[in-house]
Amino acid sequence: MSRAFPWPALVLAAGLGTRLAPLTSGRAKPSLPVAGRPLIARILDHLQQVGIRRVVINLHAHADSITAIVGDGRAWNLDVRYSWEPVILGSGGGPARALPLLAHDRFFILNGDTLSSVDLASLAAAHVQSGAGATLVATDADITRYNALGGGDDGALTSRVPRGTTPAPGQQLWHFIGVQAVNASMFARVPTDRPSDILADIYLPWAQRQPGLVRILPTRTSFHDIGTPEDYLSTCLALAGPDRTHQLRGVGCRIHPTATLTDSVVWDRVHIGPGARMSHCIVTDGVSVPAGMRYHRQVLTPDGVVPF
Repeated sequence: MSRAFPWPALVLAAGLGTRLAPLTSGRAKPSLPVAGRPLIARILDHLQQVGIRRVVINLHAHADSITAIVGDGRAWNLDVRYSWEPVILGSGGGPARALPLLAHDRFFILNGDTLSSVDLASLAAAHVQSGAGATLVATDADITRYNALGGGDDGALTSRVPRGTTPAPGQQLWHFIGVQAVNASMFARVPTDRPSDILADIYLPWAQRQPGLVRILPTRTSFHDIGTPEDYLSTCLALAGPDRTHQLRGVGCRIHPTATLTDSVVWDRVHIGPGARMSHCIVTDGVSVPAGMRYHRQVLTPDGVVPF
């Protein structure tokens, strides 16, 4: 077992998951199965392995789909608490509301829809050594797909650059991968009764008032951003091990021996009839696929079929 790490971690799991629709019509994003294991379970696996012992998870949409998996955290030897948000508070208000449960002057924040193997001990050491109020782990930016963080040569956050924007000459751009180390004081005056954005409303104003207080920590570690159905499918395929068929199938499924599934994910209680062919598809709970049907790059739900 890893040596206990004194800082707690906050997992942001209250998002609506609109970009993942229709996969999130009945489940919260972090409860989605990823290669045989729920996403939130994989996040907690990582936290437990690096020595974290206290975790707070914020909740809003489909909260029961997360609590049913995690419970009080004892399956991971973790002390898990929940920060309930009757009104979704966003990436800024969420941490502010969770401060009393975190009860520590420094903590980690992890996005609930991202998987990475960031070395949290090294992140903590860099954060303390630099004297930063917040340290955001980032990798090289793909400005065609994502918004980017603009930084100076010293690693200080300077701006947020919308995707598709042409960067200024000499500007360093970074892609935030959803892991950060923060001081509780950064959220001390953030309202806990209305939504706010952690970059626009908190970090960028701090960066303007006190340059260098918010810093970017470059990394080469791999990460998976499960923001869209396409991202979700790619992550499931990438993380599936040698027993690939088992890991990409849920429980209670009946798949006819003559059906063909190629690079597809099937959730629970799915029935696929004879001769059906599916390629790069996601089949959600309770779907019945008639015999002989053909699907490619589509999400199948009880309410219909959605291409992606």
